[in-house]
Amino acid sequence: MKRRGPDAVGEWISADGRLGLAHRRLAIIDLSADGIQPMALNKEGCAEPSLVISFDGEIYNYRELRTMLAARGHVFRTDSDTEILLHLYKERGLDMVEHLRGMFAFALWDDADQKLVLARDPFGIKPLYYADDGSTIRIASVVKALLRDRQVGRTPEPAGHVGFLVWGHVPEPYTLYREIRSLPAGSILVVHRNGERQERCYFDPAKILAEAESLAAPVYPTKSELLREKLHRSVARHLVADTPVGIFLSAGIDSSILAAVASDEATDPLAAITLGFREFERTAKDEVPIAGTTAHILGLKHHVSWVTPDEFRDDMELALDAMDQPTTDGLNTFFVSKAAHQAGLKVALSGVGGDELFGGYPSFREIPRLVRALAPASLLPYGAAHRLGSAFRLVGASLIRRQISPKYAGLFEYGSSYSGAYLLRRGLFMPWELAEIIDADMARLGWEDLQGLTMIDRMHRHIRRGRTKVMACELSLYMRSQLLRQADWAGMAHSVEIRTPLVDSEMFCALAPALVSSDPPTKADFASVGKWRLPPAVLTRPKTGFEVPIAAWLGQRARRGGSDSRDWARHVYAHATASPAPRRSPAP
Repeated sequence: MKRRGPDAVGEWISADGRLGLAHRRLAIIDLSADGIQPMALNKEGCAEPSLVISFDGEIYNYRELRTMLAARGHVFRTDSDTEILLHLYKERGLDMVEHLRGMFAFALWDDADQKLVLARDPFGIKPLYYADDGSTIRIASVVKALLRDRQVGRTPEPAGHVGFLVWGHVPEPYTLYREIRSLPAGSILVVHRNGERQERCYFDPAKILAEAESLAAPVYPTKSELLREKLHRSVARHLVADTPVGIFLSAGIDSSILAAVASDEATDPLAAITLGFREFERTAKDEVPIAGTTAHILGLKHHVSWVTPDEFRDDMELALDAMDQPTTDGLNTFFVSKAAHQAGLKVALSGVGGDELFGGYPSFREIPRLVRALAPASLLPYGAAHRLGSAFRLVGASLIRRQISPKYAGLFEYGSSYSGAYLLRRGLFMPWELAEIIDADMARLGWEDLQGLTMIDRMHRHIRRGRTKVMACELSLYMRSQLLRQADWAGMAHSVEIRTPLVDSEMFCALAPALVSSDPPTKADFASVGKWRLPPAVLTRPKTGFEVPIAAWLGQRARRGGSDSRDWARHVYAHATASPAPRRSPAP
């Protein structure tokens, strides 16, 4: 845990020894020793704490909350956002989460009610894992911290293993271990001293989108004006820190627009970090020239880090260990976070979320198109289309996989529904391939427990528009369990906090009516926010993705059917399922 918090360490153990909270600190707000955690709020006129918290993250509206609480008689002894959480809980109880704007995972002990409150932010930017055997609950920000305890079992969780192979990440609430779960994003878990447990979801993006569809068409001056107002407000909040804030700058629209807005909102020049790869020089994938142009125009302090094959080989083991749970993505974030740390930064802004909100992925076009093309199949008697599609796959799979992606074998079996089409578009290995990679029984049990298609269906079933269905899936699965998780582990591997202004609950709720409308804001509308600052070469550049030349570094030859990512997935999976690190003996 040290890399997650290198600046300070603290612990608190209850008087009866039955509860302990610990914390490693990355000091960003209130750098003094007053901000060290766990932090307690004592009972009036007593040295005993009434509330104790261990908190990971940042609360961007903590100053407004502090003003509100002070007006209601609360007295503060620090300038930290952590202390705000204690007083806000005292004022509002569990409803406190409705007032927080930020990223957070925390454990709060309420001594008066003898209960432990666990909570995660709306989109799950910060992780929280727990092992609950019915008599003891253990919590941590990383799975590996829990595995150091001998009393936490390591029984494989088939749904977690299958989830990784199908999606390229382990979807929550699963991990690779049956005894360890992830608290879902936007959820609260209350554990009472008597053993009673209560979990509830307080924020669901799909539900918000579905409710927005039922509202009247929104009225606003223009889409670009709406985006400009909400984005400036979000970025201003995300710049709140007592240490310098930088930005990850690629050649893409999302980070370029963020840089333009942040340079307007920041009081001091920002540092911009860009990765370069010699393998991509003078190609469309080279991010450096356009990022350099953007940095020059905006007056940013530009740092370019050239990542070499030797650096990749030297750091690969560290990166794989830092993943905690396996994922096929994140090496780009790992190396750009390393460069940010070397530039002296503790905080950096990232453009994660732009493609999900504004339809930047091909999935927004391809999935509805596929479902419409195969719509006649849905007119067949119940189950007939699936049986015919399954027969086609069984007959044609071996031939198809030798020529193109094996996904095409499942086109007629899965492609006529949004859930199935999303699986085909986003899936890494298809369900029928799993038994070739892992034990057949584990593959069967894992797919049954994961309920892959049902899981996707729950994300969009109450949404009418096809584009909005795709948005709900991308927000609730790909962004949440892959992009946001990689931002956490890759940043924390270098003690860098990655902030995502486009993944902001208040901004999302404000934009939702426009996002689900018949004329939603697009990436072009988003790009127009920066048209006064940036040249057309930046704003109209086709999307290429933020890539790392893994295949070349591993000495692999790119093959058809997306095998680069599949080969890397096998490599990551082999590392994740290798012999685990030794456990520590339990404390006396």
